[in-house]
Amino acid sequence: MARGGQGLARVAVVVRAGAAPLWWAGVFAAGVGVLVPGLTGRRIGVMAGAALFIIAAAVVAYRRRRRYTDLARGTARAGKHDVLQDRAVTVRNWRHGHRWWLLLAWLAALAANFAVPVAGGALLAGTGAGLRLKAAWLGRRERDGDALLWVRVDWLDARGGRPAGKPVKAYRGTGVAAGDAAPGGARRRTAALV
Repeated sequence: MARGGQGLARVAVVVRAGAAPLWWAGVFAAGVGVLVPGLTGRRIGVMAGAALFIIAAAVVAYRRRRRYTDLARGTARAGKHDVLQDRAVTVRNWRHGHRWWLLLAWLAALAANFAVPVAGGALLAGTGAGLRLKAAWLGRRERDGDALLWVRVDWLDARGGRPAGKPVKAYRGTGVAAGDAAPGGARRRTAALV
């Protein structure tokens, strides 16, 4: 980076990057599970899956919130030489770094259907839903604070990292119009032309 600038990735985008692949892999695995009777039977599998979905979504959505809050409290203003990473690049880096973990989780959910149908897929889908809820919570914080939260790319590891992991010392902040992602990490919607 020129003149001491840092590459910055949106915190909410990093959190949200795994939501869609986990959700769709879980839905597909659960759908396959409906077709497989399994050892426990479909009824027990569906009930266990529903419980696992709710638990996974809640745990993922609320996990490490204090750490995110502490890091957000110490947010420093991004410098004019800092480079803001595009949303698509952040998502691609996270998914590329976690592709084998995603594949293994999906295969495990499929294999679990032979024991407890639907449960493994529901667990994956719940994890994806929890990530989406956490990103939405971050988006509310960003709107309330009128500042987007960014993390230095070099503090994220090669797999896309965790935006609240040990290497992360503090976040950087910009105005809500910066970057190409809205608060919460979703694509920024452009106003329709009249």
